[in-house]
Amino acid sequence: MIDFRTPAPAPGRLDVHWHPGWPSPKHDPAPEIQVHAYSEHTLILRQNKSVHFEAPFLFLLFGNERALLLDTGATPDLAYFPLRPTVDALIERWLLHNPRDEYGLVVAHTHGHSDHIAGDPQFADRRYTEVVGPSLAEVKAFFGFQRWPEDRAELDLGGRVLDLIPGPGHQDAAVVFHDRHTGLLLTGDSLYPGRLYVQDTSVFAATVDRLLAFCETTPVTHILGCHIEMTTTPDEDYPRGTTHQPDEPPLQLTTAHLRRLRDALAERRTHCGDFIVVYRD
Repeated sequence: MIDFRTPAPAPGRLDVHWHPGWPSPKHDPAPEIQVHAYSEHTLILRQNKSVHFEAPFLFLLFGNERALLLDTGATPDLAYFPLRPTVDALIERWLLHNPRDEYGLVVAHTHGHSDHIAGDPQFADRRYTEVVGPSLAEVKAFFGFQRWPEDRAELDLGGRVLDLIPGPGHQDAAVVFHDRHTGLLLTGDSLYPGRLYVQDTSVFAATVDRLLAFCETTPVTHILGCHIEMTTTPDEDYPRGTTHQPDEPPLQLTTAHLRRLRDALAERRTHCGDFIVVYRD
């Protein structure tokens, strides 16, 4: 049995160069999915921008009893986006070093937008696998949220526990995942180096308040969202639909960016250096 509780937060590596993509997949020698090992039990996956301009990040976390795949990307077609074979190979490799019988997989989402759930059908017939539906009712029922969005929930992967914090404002069923083992706060589309689309400012501000309160009492090592859309020039983003981004900043942000986001919402400000707030209400 792996001890995921001590020491915590466990260190990891973010010294990674994400592939910038290319205008056409046939001119791009990079794999459809880039995999980076943050640690031996925590993997970060990114869909290649040549396959889909959204290029979302996905996360694969291993526990003693089951793994969590957080989000399934923007492309349903297995031929263009071989997510299932990639995840199966990564789990098989992990099990070679950590043998288990009947090892499970939970497929869940940071939120229910199409660029985060498109690959769900690839896992429909996979053994020992639970796919959490993207609707608010399905999210609440699976994770056991009692009072949404006030209450938190927990997901136990077998000694590796994640805190789940309701995160509506960008999308009704959004959830922020905090991994106690690494201290990573996985914010989906609520905070990342890009354009933050706010559907309801008051609801979104309440989400940021919940996250700030959580961070005051809980170790957070890095904030990892699901996209990179900024350039390394402050306040300058790549146009929507860009498939080649050679001048990207790192994915990781900090709790200071959460405070900056809260201030921007209060002032209804858009440009914040490392991200841009887009108000849709």
